[in-house]
Amino acid sequence: MKLKGRNKISPEFSMSSMTDIVFLLLVFFMLTSNAPNALDLLLPKAKGKSTNTQNVSVTINKDLEYFVNSEQISKEYVEIELKKVLEGQDKPTIILRAEENVAIKEAVNVMDIANRNSYKVILAVRPK
Repeated sequence: MKLKGRNKISPEFSMSSMTDIVFLLLVFFMLTSNAPNALDLLLPKAKGKSTNTQNVSVTINKDLEYFVNSEQISKEYVEIELKKVLEGQDKPTIILRAEENVAIKEAVNVMDIANRNSYKVILAVRPK
């Protein structure tokens, strides 16, 4: 005599609630990620202290594109733009953000401009 139970448990798992959670997480991370106009750089690592005083930022990315305060400019016009931005400042300071794989001669070029114009240069790095 075979006895069959009337209540069978289904071995299937509903994935709808899991997909809802994954979708909400995706939306959350998309909204909280970096702004689309921010420059994504991999800075070199170093120990040091950061300062909050900043007059102008010069960024060099891996494609050797130059940015002064997130405005892309040609390499030849970096000095002219820096003079224009730092005109009239008491202690003109440049934050130099060169990506990790950028040749040192590109960073030295900006440092040379700062030296000729008596600007202070601070090299931005990632903390170790």
